[in-house]
Amino acid sequence: MAASTLRRLSPSIWALGFVSMFMDISSEMIHALLPVYMVTVLAAPVITVGIIEGVAEATASFTKLFSGALSDWWGARKPLAVLGYGLAAITKPVFPLVGSIGALFAARFVDRIGKGIRDAPRDALVTDLTPADMRGAAFGLRQALDTVGAFLGPAIAMTLMLLTSGNFTLVFWLAVPPAFISLGLIIFAVKEPACAPVMKRGFPLNRETLAVMPRAFWGVTAMAAMFTLARFSEAFLILKGTSAGLPASLAPAVLIVMNIVYAVGAYPAGVLADRSGGRRRGLAVSLICLIAADVVLAQAQDLALFALGIALWGAHMALSQGLLSALVADHAPAHLRGTAFGIFNLVSGASLLAASVIAGTLWDWAGPAATFQAGAAFAILALAGLLWRKP
Repeated sequence: MAASTLRRLSPSIWALGFVSMFMDISSEMIHALLPVYMVTVLAAPVITVGIIEGVAEATASFTKLFSGALSDWWGARKPLAVLGYGLAAITKPVFPLVGSIGALFAARFVDRIGKGIRDAPRDALVTDLTPADMRGAAFGLRQALDTVGAFLGPAIAMTLMLLTSGNFTLVFWLAVPPAFISLGLIIFAVKEPACAPVMKRGFPLNRETLAVMPRAFWGVTAMAAMFTLARFSEAFLILKGTSAGLPASLAPAVLIVMNIVYAVGAYPAGVLADRSGGRRRGLAVSLICLIAADVVLAQAQDLALFALGIALWGAHMALSQGLLSALVADHAPAHLRGTAFGIFNLVSGASLLAASVIAGTLWDWAGPAATFQAGAAFAILALAGLLWRKP
């Protein structure tokens, strides 16, 4: 049954998955090393890592709001997605050239603007291309291929670090070609539907348009904010690994383990939710995995226990990210899908900024254990809210 569902998905859905995969290979080759690079080479405190990561992701989320609304207004998703992937591609060569925290922050900032421009129109395009009864599978497939890139990137980075005796700059340069492969794929392999929904009454970011959004959509958005507040930047997972005894050259192994679990679980989670209507149940299980991950990581003093915590974190991602996107697609009006994904990502980004700043502050003041204990507390609150809220 899962194989037949894969065959029924549009070729453009597959293409978008590979677009995400190659861009993630490029991005994660860089991002898997950035926290260690900032702390060990540029001598930045951990709270600076949290602020940079939080601001970068919040910037991406804020940009998604406007790019999603623009895609509704124009009735065209692909041009904005191409612009976003193009901007991310041309900023990749900047990373090997920077030599200060300020310059690195600027490069990360612009790279995330590109992500912000592309993500909401791309997710709306996935929705436009997919029947309602296959949305969990479509988002699960795109997320799974994205996550394949998310573990291949760190794996390549780790191998190169071992082969080059820790040459950060060379690894950053070799991350450039996959970004341009991604850009070529979205230009030439993705086809936009001829009849995409179009806004008829002006730019959608206004009070009247937002009032049209169903109450269920706002509930999903609020729930996603709590999820994100409980799950701070993955930079802290990498830093926890090094504090547990992982050498800097092997730091990307953290994201490899997490993303293997994420990639394996994302598509089956989406298919199962489509068939059983069990999206709420899947989200509850994902939060239980996150609570367990935080508890394990708070206590981990050796690499075996640390690896278990990372695997549980990956299971949480697999069970939650595609399902949240599918819920947004389910509840957003057809002509406001881009706007809906933009609002959803803006709120999630603001939560990620808050979570990363809190995590960095706790890390510097009270140590890694306090950071993960706070994450577990937020996850418990999110689970209570999910179980309390009516389906």
